[in-house]
Amino acid sequence: MPFYHRLGKIPHKRHIQFRKEDGSLFREEVMGTKGFSGIQSILYHHHPPTQVSRVERLREWQPELEERGANRHRHLLTDGLAAGGDPVEGRVHLLANEDVAIGVIRPTKPMDYFFRNSDGDEVLFVHEGEGEFQSVFGRMSYRPGDYIVIPVGTTYRLEMKEGPQRFLVIESTGEITPPKRYRNEFGQLMEHSPYCERDIRVPERLEPHLESGAFTVRVKAQGQLNAYQYDFHPFDVVGWDGYLYPWIFNVEDFEPITGRIHQPPPVHQTFAGPNFVICSFVPRLYDYHPESIPAPYWHSNVNSDEVLYYVEGNFMSRKGIREGSITLHPSGLPHGPHPGKAEASIGKKGTEELAVMIDTFRPLRVTRAALEMEDTGYIYSWLPETDAAKN
Repeated sequence: MPFYHRLGKIPHKRHIQFRKEDGSLFREEVMGTKGFSGIQSILYHHHPPTQVSRVERLREWQPELEERGANRHRHLLTDGLAAGGDPVEGRVHLLANEDVAIGVIRPTKPMDYFFRNSDGDEVLFVHEGEGEFQSVFGRMSYRPGDYIVIPVGTTYRLEMKEGPQRFLVIESTGEITPPKRYRNEFGQLMEHSPYCERDIRVPERLEPHLESGAFTVRVKAQGQLNAYQYDFHPFDVVGWDGYLYPWIFNVEDFEPITGRIHQPPPVHQTFAGPNFVICSFVPRLYDYHPESIPAPYWHSNVNSDEVLYYVEGNFMSRKGIREGSITLHPSGLPHGPHPGKAEASIGKKGTEELAVMIDTFRPLRVTRAALEMEDTGYIYSWLPETDAAKN
């Protein structure tokens, strides 16, 4: 996280006595990454966080992948995915590699447990719905367009408001951060960054829970899902401070970088992960050179796979795309605008499209679940319509 934050009650120094009104000690927990050389926060609990009353292995957490076929462009129509499940068990993984898993969720059930991903950071992009993200660090309201960035090891749950809920989920095996080129040597976001600290929302309210009973935390660790039962509420934190905590950035606050000629995808980068990046394509003015072609040029992904999740708007370089579509343009194949789209873009002044892009630097595999929503003719969609119909 790019800046220090504190919430609730904490002692004036680290690792000293911090007592409750009855004279007993609060339990100090140092939560950090990369041993003791990464970012960290210090949390103060009513109970020892190690006090587990029962543990159970639930299942493997490994997406089932399709058998390998021809390398080709793919189009997944996720708008037809049936709603169901909760924000964790309802996840449908569609693409995965050694660094990241990408999926969608259309949850309808509340979480009657808590969840912690101990294998890496997560990002939930809110396509539809409102609610509250609750964690050991406090509460944050979420709304459409929010990127909810959840650091590894964070215990959380979503409390959803009524109405449809839809999320794009990105599960990493490492840290997800603002790109280094946006930050100075102290971690501050610089003037050329498309967003700054004012745009970032941090935990707003910390309400320690003192209830006793049976509380389950499901933990993803080492590629499997486990359940741990506690005799106290896991949100028993009275205060914390540090650099490690969940935060929210809304895509509406991303300020697009434009130019006289077409700008390459890195200008849209929003986050960096291990061997992948996340970019935001937002409403923006087109190129203003008098002879510019606003549609993107054809290009070859020589050593990266490109995934686009289409949120809303008019996707000017594509046809046959709708809200919730996911396209995969894999390494080894050129891709670009569909027939007629480059010509149609000339003279246009701007676009209202909104999409999330994930570029990976190791090949992605398609899951078996994705096959049920695939537009199998997408690879032929660059042919003239008469030829495409033959396939």
